[in-house]
Amino acid sequence: MSYIPTGKELIDPFKVLQEAGVSVDMKVADFGCGTLGHYVFAASSLVGPGGKVYAVDILKSVLDGIESMVRIERVTNVETIWGDLERINGIKLPDGCLDIGLMINNLYLSKKQNEMTKECARMVRSGGTFVIVDWKPGSGTFGPDPKARVSAEDAKQLGISVGLSLVKEFSPGSYHYGFVFKKA
Repeated sequence: MSYIPTGKELIDPFKVLQEAGVSVDMKVADFGCGTLGHYVFAASSLVGPGGKVYAVDILKSVLDGIESMVRIERVTNVETIWGDLERINGIKLPDGCLDIGLMINNLYLSKKQNEMTKECARMVRSGGTFVIVDWKPGSGTFGPDPKARVSAEDAKQLGISVGLSLVKEFSPGSYHYGFVFKKA
């Protein structure tokens, strides 16, 4: 049986957050945060007590798990939000309320990638940052179905098509691509 990397071996959340520019007192959202909240809790430590991290997901069971970890770890700057990324105004956060929005490993899950990108970018303030990280097509024998994966070029165009400016590309790990965008 071959070895399959997981967690921080696959992508170091602190590397992604550093590329995004997450720092003290910022408001950050992890859209489609997932059960373990890798980016939620890493961002929580970086924004500090004066910052806020929104853990957003459509699955209430995921949010319940995040809330449980928040209680256990006594984290005070994380808030869970149920929301539908695929609908405009499907997330109950106001326009322009975030310094940084993160959409990590979610493109391959949706047929409505443009709507999802537009909805997530809506909440980022003017001058704020939006990050897309997703699985490289054809990268390894594990992870999501290779047919469902979105190419790096298509992901880059999604950000540009919703009015974001590409700042940089980065490599979050061997199996993923990453883009940092700014909102005008």
